[in-house]
Amino acid sequence: MTTAARTRLDAARTALGSACGEVTDGTPADAVDGVPVGLVARPASTPEVAEVLRAAAVYGLVVVPRGHGTKMSWGRPPEQADLVLDLSRMSAVLDHAAGDLIVDTQAGAPLAEVQRTVAGAGQRLALDEPVAGSTIGGMLATNTSGPGRMAVGTARDLLIGVTVVRADGVVAKAGGRVVKNVAGYDLGKLVIGSYGTLAVVTQAVFRLHPVPVARRVVNVSADSPDDAQRLVQQVVHAQLVPAAVEVDWPGTGGGTVGVLLEGTEAGVEGRTAATIALLGGDAAAADGLPSGWGRLPWDEDPTTGRATALKATFALSGLSRVLEAGRAAAAAAAVPLRLRGSGGAGVLHGSLPADTDVAAVREVVTRLREACAVAGGALVVLDGPPEVKAGVDTWGPVPALDLMRRVKEQFDPERRLAPGRFVGGI
Repeated sequence: MTTAARTRLDAARTALGSACGEVTDGTPADAVDGVPVGLVARPASTPEVAEVLRAAAVYGLVVVPRGHGTKMSWGRPPEQADLVLDLSRMSAVLDHAAGDLIVDTQAGAPLAEVQRTVAGAGQRLALDEPVAGSTIGGMLATNTSGPGRMAVGTARDLLIGVTVVRADGVVAKAGGRVVKNVAGYDLGKLVIGSYGTLAVVTQAVFRLHPVPVARRVVNVSADSPDDAQRLVQQVVHAQLVPAAVEVDWPGTGGGTVGVLLEGTEAGVEGRTAATIALLGGDAAAADGLPSGWGRLPWDEDPTTGRATALKATFALSGLSRVLEAGRAAAAAAAVPLRLRGSGGAGVLHGSLPADTDVAAVREVVTRLREACAVAGGALVVLDGPPEVKAGVDTWGPVPALDLMRRVKEQFDPERRLAPGRFVGGI
């Protein structure tokens, strides 16, 4: 760090300390995808976040928001990171209106804590936790979802209100109990999946669902990609109302299709019997969820190195094409590729080992991306070692990129919120 940069950060520290009272020097552990961090501020409320961002604007600091840091290496490395805005002190569940099936929570609240809070009333926030320890803000920023997306959708469908702070410190609210949209945008949908590049989410209001009385999973083996698609289509088009239909496709051999059924005890019992009869083969029911259900198929232990993490989306009719392309691409590159995800919603996640050669990763990504495109979807590299991110097109073709850049210009014209983390260098 240059002397001038250090002097600027030292001057900013005083203003930031006045804004939120807890400011520290960045450490190697605070680095954002390998990019060093100058300072870390830990506000405890939306007004404090606004004060921090106003102070950062005065000193021209580039700011990267953070919850528990479980997905800070997702996307691309930011161009720089003068200040990490750590929201971990903003971890309160502000209100649970059980009679209205609504929960109001700060962005730094862990999803698991929100679930514990609403469970006392027999309710749940119907979001899975693909990455353990995720906060509400982090899940919104990266738009993570799991098996439940098939029945209830993703966070976009459950979010009914949001509070954000813009890069200039202006607080904006939309939807929920405070119906106030900003500049004609659907603010909630804009910030979901934007990787913190448009605004900092500080508070969110969600609609809840009752906890089902009964739950069972019917598992059946799939011998081939065509077999997996046939089984998934049978369930989706039958009158079984599954809560999720998951496909687990390991690097070799066949795979497994799992059908989650939820509801009343009698209803689940009847639909379980109907599902087993429909699928045939070795279909069998279990009360507990299979190992790894709802989790992403890569190792989250940093001591083993960072796996290359993929996300494939496609039309339901393209499942067999994507599974076949993934297996063929992996075989050609001589690397193992595991795919797992929602066959019933057209989303699969995949992983390649941390030590996979960049050329091999590129070959798998290219061939799988082509298959997804033919099936009406896309493939992105969510995460990976630095050399993979440097040598592989992580986002691929992005429709409406010019429009997305114009939105960034409207929300953050000085490019001070996590610049470069999102598609097209946004």
